[in-house]
Parts: sequence; structure tokens; C-alpha cells
Amino acid sequence: MKTGFIGLGHLGKAMAKRLLSEGVELVVWNRTAEKATGLGAAVAASPADLAATADIIFMNLFDSGAVRSVFSGKDGLLDAPCTGRIIIDTSTNHFEDVLYFHEMLREKGAYYLEAPVLGSVVPALQGSLTVLVSGERHAYESALPLIEKIGRNIFYLEKPALATRMKLINNLVLGSFMATLAEAIALAEAVDIDKARAIDMLLVGAGNAGILHAKKENILKEDFSTQFSSALIYKDLHYLQDLAFSLKRPLFTGAVAKELFGMTFNRGIADQDFSAVYEVIRGL
Repeated sequence: MKTGFIGLGHLGKAMAKRLLSEGVELVVWNRTAEKATGLGAAVAASPADLAATADIIFMNLFDSGAVRSVFSGKDGLLDAPCTGRIIIDTSTNHFEDVLYFHEMLREKGAYYLEAPVLGSVVPALQGSLTVLVSGERHAYESALPLIEKIGRNIFYLEKPALATRMKLINNLVLGSFMATLAEAIALAEAVDIDKARAIDMLLVGAGNAGILHAKKENILKEDFSTQFSSALIYKDLHYLQDLAFSLKRPLFTGAVAKELFGMTFNRGIADQDFSAVYEVIRGL
């Protein structure tokens, strides 16, 4: 049986390429079929068609609504026999929706592993993502050899929804730090410090972190080709606000960062890389 992959956006396609490079025989499906062009994998006609030929299926989709549609929409994955199938969902979902997905798959005799990833396109191509996994232990152990092909660091958090909650907490740091770095660079320029020199000083000072190393060239060249979009971090921070609300806790830095990324929609750049928040802040 082949391994399935559903969702060929920027990150999903990178993970699919990694699996293919590791000798995994893939069958793929994407709502826009053209995104599979040149991938070198078999293409299924629908999620149901894919599920009929794959025992283990990866998914990487924009949000919980897209996941739900793949499961239960027309010719959805759950229209096919699902007994014994393992679904590895690397999407960043709403923390409440994943509980429903666990139950939905369980009722069909399948196993749902929520497996959101930390990292974007480059580490995905290198097989160096961090993968957070929640779900039934036997399914996790069965799927682990495949998960290890995309992830260097793998954390198993057995209880459903814990992996998703931790991914949202991680993105609190990611989003707020990116916004802070963008503001620092914009302020340096405002006081007539060259942008490149400002970044170099931040990299040996308080800004010395992986995210600035990764996004340095994007900001210098003002080339915000998408690896992880502003629309995605905005969605994740919105889910995080819901999580804080459910705990009756305030969300301080995350709320501010969310609104800054929200401004990328007004500027028409929400689909660009989330480092484009620099453009928003510089323009204020």
C-alpha cells in the first residue's frame, strides 16, 4: 500500500517532496490539482480515492474547516473504508476541533494523530521539522518511522489536543517575536541606522535568534516569498486567543501581534511570508 498525502500548499508540498526523496511511494490529492505537477507522485481523484489506496495518510491544510471538508465533504476521506487507517494531520487546527476529529475517525475504525509541526519550508525539505504528536500510542508507534522522515525532534504528548495546544503556544512566541524584530528594525531605520547594520547588531545582541537568521534576507531584500504566511500566523493567534479565553486568561503580546498580522489583509499581502509584517510596521 502507498502512503497518502493531502494538501500541497507551501509546507505540505515540501513535506511531500521530503517523503519522496526518502523513497516513500506517495499518492497525493490537492483541491487545486495543478499543485501536484512535477512532484513525481501518483495523483488521486478525490480524498476517498486516495484513502482506498493508502494505509497511512498525511494531511497539511490551512485550517480546521479545510480538514473537516476533506473528511466529510463530497467524496471525502470518510466515504472510503477507513478501518485501520492512520491519519497524520500536520495542520494547525483549533484545539476544540481536534477532539472532534479524534472521535470522528475513531467511529470509523481509523486512528487520528494530530501532529502539528514547528518549522516551515526549508526544514521540511531537510527533514528537520519538530513534530508534536497526540493520539493513540499504538498508531503513533506504527507511524513513527514515517514521521521520523520529516521530523528531527519528535515530542509525543499522548492526550488528545495537547499537541495542538502546544503548537499554538509556540506560535505565540513565533508571532510576537517576529513582530518585535520587525518593529526594532523599522525603528532603527527611523533614526537613520542602515537596515543591514541594524540587523547585524541585533543578531549579536538581543535579537540573536533563529527567526531573525531565517528572515534576514527577506527583510533586507524586501522579498517576502511565502514560506509561512501572515494569514496562517493570524489564524493561529486567533485560535490561541480562543484557548486563552477558554482558560479565562488574558492574552497580552499574542493579541497585539495578531492585530499587526491582521493588518496584512488590508494591505493585500496576507498571503506573503509572515516576515512581511515589517512592511506593515514600517508604513505606520
